[in-house]
Amino acid sequence: MSRLIIISNRVTPPAGPDSAAQGGLSVALSAALREYSGIWFGWSGERTDHFNGHIHFQRSEGVTTATIDLEDQDIEEYYNGFANRTLWPLFHYRIDLAEYEREFAGGYQRVNARFAETVRPLIEAEDVVWVQDYHMIPLGAELRRLGCKNRMGFFLHIPWPPRRLFAILPLATELARSLFDYDVVGFHTEEWLDAYREFAVEDLGATWRESDGVLTLGGKSVQLLNCPIGIDAAEFAEMSRGPTAQHAFRQMQESANGRVMMIGVDRLDYSKGLEDRFLGYERFLREHTEVRKEVFLLQIAPPSREAVETYQEIRTTLEGLSGRINGAYADVDWVPIRYVNQGYPRDYLAGIYRAARIGLVTPLRDGMNLVAKEYVAAQDPEDPGVLILSRFAGAAIQLRDAVLVNPYSAEEMSDAIVTALKMDRSERIRRWRSMMNSVEREDVIWWRQKFTDALMGSEMRAAS
Repeated sequence: MSRLIIISNRVTPPAGPDSAAQGGLSVALSAALREYSGIWFGWSGERTDHFNGHIHFQRSEGVTTATIDLEDQDIEEYYNGFANRTLWPLFHYRIDLAEYEREFAGGYQRVNARFAETVRPLIEAEDVVWVQDYHMIPLGAELRRLGCKNRMGFFLHIPWPPRRLFAILPLATELARSLFDYDVVGFHTEEWLDAYREFAVEDLGATWRESDGVLTLGGKSVQLLNCPIGIDAAEFAEMSRGPTAQHAFRQMQESANGRVMMIGVDRLDYSKGLEDRFLGYERFLREHTEVRKEVFLLQIAPPSREAVETYQEIRTTLEGLSGRINGAYADVDWVPIRYVNQGYPRDYLAGIYRAARIGLVTPLRDGMNLVAKEYVAAQDPEDPGVLILSRFAGAAIQLRDAVLVNPYSAEEMSDAIVTALKMDRSERIRRWRSMMNSVEREDVIWWRQKFTDALMGSEMRAAS
């Protein structure tokens, strides 16, 4: 059996049998490595004065990880720069925030080359390589340059922007062309797949074969795959009934004091639409005085990418906005927003989700958003909560029985909260059952298997 070599920006070694501290992607990739054996390679998150390609090996819970340290210049130009100040905002339709600096692009190419040169000696002839996300788009081309003929796949976990939007990127042509060095490229939705395909056909001159989803350019062919990621639904549902979750559930119920709790759990990022969410909730508070004290919002927003100035500004904005709303509407026995800037383990969050009558998942643009699926999986089947979900999250395509909203509209957000509050139990159960069927059917195991089946079954370049 072929080994699987997974390459990503960061590596998360398995945390233990319960995986409570791990995210869904980490759990999925760890499971894939246990099935196929192999190595998970990437950045350690640590710094070094001089890059020397030294690899730190570790084995935990049956998974071997191999990590390298990066120089400060690498981190600033590749990670904080091109990945998170150029690609991230552009791919999330925020051209007003995207920064285009030659140093960023140079650092991005340099680090991808360093990744390729360091991991290449670890790749054996029959291994299959699976590269993850926007940090590593050109890695396949760098490995081909070093003579790697192995089957290679790439999965994009964020949206691919429309053709005209992507063309704003100075390196758009080169970046799009580099995906032809993979055998399979996966996207969460047909929309993101179509956006890339259109650019490849119209701007690169590629040809598209509808029958098997293959693009061809200059003698290279790549299969495009619509493959939405899921969660381990059974594991998360079980976790929501576990001791830690039950403790969190009771704690939230006591704290709610008979009021309806709405929950939002989002990394502190402008793509998550937190400011718009607060403004929509504020409109609800202003227009529905008769019920506003029956509700409160718990917003958990762990900080991220704090070295990037834009993220510092988001935190300042939200702190000011939540303070203003609480100052305007709070009473001696109630505050409308509980705003928390820290993260919690997944098993603890599962209990919070279960206690929340309304889940708010309202990103302005998101590749998938697994919080929506976790919220569904954590619900009590006999008395489930209501998911309010942005139309612009990838998850909205699968979770059509959520209350779908335009997150830019404070009016729609307010109306959706009222709809959720008034929804009777039978309607809540019907909607939840439909969404849970989707979460269970297209879970993370389905996602991993669909992609690896396509990759393992693709024609080996070594034979071509």
